[in-house]
Amino acid sequence: MKASFRKHILNFIRPGGTSRGVLNEKETWYLILQEGERTGIGECAMFRGLSYDDVPGYEEKLQWVCSNINIGQDELSKALTEFPSIQFGLEQAFRSLQATDPFSLFPSDFTEGKESIAINGLIWMGDRKFMEEQLSERLKAGFTCLKLKIGAIDFEAEIDILKGIRDLYTAKEIEIRVDANGAFEKKDAYKKLEQLATLDIHSIEQPVKAGQTGLMKELCAEGIMDIALDEELIGVLSETKKKELLQIIKPDYIILKPSLVGGFHGSREWITFAEEMGIGWWVTSALESNIGLNAIAQWTATLQNPLPQGLGTGSLFSNNIESPLEVYQGQLCYRKEKIWSTNLIQEACT
Repeated sequence: MKASFRKHILNFIRPGGTSRGVLNEKETWYLILQEGERTGIGECAMFRGLSYDDVPGYEEKLQWVCSNINIGQDELSKALTEFPSIQFGLEQAFRSLQATDPFSLFPSDFTEGKESIAINGLIWMGDRKFMEEQLSERLKAGFTCLKLKIGAIDFEAEIDILKGIRDLYTAKEIEIRVDANGAFEKKDAYKKLEQLATLDIHSIEQPVKAGQTGLMKELCAEGIMDIALDEELIGVLSETKKKELLQIIKPDYIILKPSLVGGFHGSREWITFAEEMGIGWWVTSALESNIGLNAIAQWTATLQNPLPQGLGTGSLFSNNIESPLEVYQGQLCYRKEKIWSTNLIQEACT
């Protein structure tokens, strides 16, 4: 077996605003396996400034994986505990190599085009006009679950935007999720949650920065509104630490980004512990290209989680790899009749 990797820069069609800054491009790496006539591809989607494995020597670690590919997936994965995005790319690549169709990693009614996945419509941070433009686009596109990034502009302006949605749509008609990406400070977190709670918000992701376990525990215990952990899960590597975190904080939900938490294996561990404790969950992409998004979507479809998932990021990039994935009426669909753009894949891998 031979292995190689290639870096690819994804360019945003429109800048993506979060409380951590504005994103114009996103690095990613494709891991390619070749064995005889078979080829497998996986995406190692390390996220600068967020991933646990955003460390010096990332590409050297990828080269080490390629040089030692013949020791097998299990042994490699054990050695990659501190490189969750590479673990994820490795899982995909081996599964792709072994599949009859290298892009059909988890065959199901989803990949047959018989079922779709409910997803949330993402609204990036920006000035009020920009956010309202996105809101109008998402509603016209048929989304009934919206996720708004908040925390970058004036909070009262964000509240006004949310009020505008609620003036037109009840919580039964439009579900609203908000994601603060850790933007709230301890001094005002309670007040802001109380304001949001008056607007029938489904949940808030990561209201305060990760690592403040005591504060997050207090916010969840207060029960002002449902809280979901996102960044809080990053870098929690052992089963013991995962259980301990959930037992201490007792969140209402956890958000799983396979690229950030050790792929499907790491995500399954979190799901198991969450379900044992009565904690809800859903799956979200982490700005992967369609290679990684395809893998996440197919895996998510097998989980049969009825909540809207966060998998609508494939259309964000001007140079994404064309694929059968398509968003239609607030659902992610797999159009079997559409083919993967092998030319673009070859360009990314040469």
